[in-house]
Amino acid sequence: MQNFFKKISLIIKDSSLRGRIIFIAVSLIIFRFLSVIPVPGIDPMKLQAFFASPTGDIFGLFNIFSGGGLSKLSIVMLGVGPYITASIVMQLLTMIFPKLKEMYQEEGEAGRAKFTQLSRLLTVPLAFIQGGGFLLLLQKSGVVSQLGSLGMITNIVVIIAGSLLLMWLGELMTEFGIGNGTSLIIFAGIVASVPTNLAQLLITFSPGQIPLYIAFVVISLLVIFGVIVVTEAERPIPVTYAKRVRGSKVYGGVSTYLPLRVNQAGVIPIIFALSILLFPQMIFQFLTTSANGTVKVVAEHILAVLKNGWFYSIFYFILVFLFTYFYTAVTFDPHAISENLQKNGAFIPGVRPGQSTSEYIAKVLTRITFVGATFLGLIAVLPLAMKAVTGIQSLAIGGTALLIVVSVVIDLMKKVDAQVSMREY
Repeated sequence: MQNFFKKISLIIKDSSLRGRIIFIAVSLIIFRFLSVIPVPGIDPMKLQAFFASPTGDIFGLFNIFSGGGLSKLSIVMLGVGPYITASIVMQLLTMIFPKLKEMYQEEGEAGRAKFTQLSRLLTVPLAFIQGGGFLLLLQKSGVVSQLGSLGMITNIVVIIAGSLLLMWLGELMTEFGIGNGTSLIIFAGIVASVPTNLAQLLITFSPGQIPLYIAFVVISLLVIFGVIVVTEAERPIPVTYAKRVRGSKVYGGVSTYLPLRVNQAGVIPIIFALSILLFPQMIFQFLTTSANGTVKVVAEHILAVLKNGWFYSIFYFILVFLFTYFYTAVTFDPHAISENLQKNGAFIPGVRPGQSTSEYIAKVLTRITFVGATFLGLIAVLPLAMKAVTGIQSLAIGGTALLIVVSVVIDLMKKVDAQVSMREY
């Protein structure tokens, strides 16, 4: 506790660190202000009814990634969703195009800057598709008034501009603040919705549901504990540096370890999986309003399959599991680690340098990633199981939000500790 207050005191006294935190706070206030400005032609009562309907269940998870802007159809209704989707698409493309992979992993900061720029450019068409799709679907549902061509184009341009503004704001927060700006925007949207959700629970509260609420609190605490343990868990690989004699001095000869995290991917696989699962649902939800009877019937049947609890949960688990391996493979290259160790005169005891070291690291990484991927998949589908038992949709949405919040808080605390330690030294 004394160490905690010492860090708080250092944060308050250090003008640079204090300025970073103030910048984050001001940016989040701007974001929350933008998230309550609606696009023209919205019927608030119909919008509220739409999100309360079974159709609105699909948009509950989209609303998380929009930072709460979608539920109000604000000018930032897409949030950072298009930018996240663009980043996902770009990382998928690294598996197909070797030049992109080389740019992302081997060209250093310059290569990653080019990669990020391509992600930004891809955000624009994705925002156009998502914004136009939402407006058309909500217009057919009666939530948005019938817009002419000019009105539709104007609204889409405003929505794209809002998405790009949040993308820019998130990058400024990353550069001039602390932590990942995009994650903090999502975090702020989730936290801002907590008072509303608590108010709804109080309105619908009944004494008979007290055991259910207690069970939900207990499971939430266990999930938080599990996420923290798995996120922080590491598998150390011993590394020894060879001795080198230069003149009368001896260099190297020390032993250290290479830490491999059990969950290298964090919460990214869940975002990947939700993007894959929810986008087809939105398309078929739109097709159910088609004037063509055949298209409407086929869309309704496919949507019923996609919304089936068993199908959704199993497919969700598989996607989270696979995306954990995929993202780990994209961000962690055992061959590059092996080359770096060899160049620095380091080796793993009992393992030959070069290809053997690369294979050994890959083997260890595969085993520990299996544990992390299985845990992440189970945690992801746990809220869906609770929803199936209780019938309360907010539990499914709340579980996903809880995962994101815990991961963002852990990352933010690490970044703050790093800043404080740097200033202490």
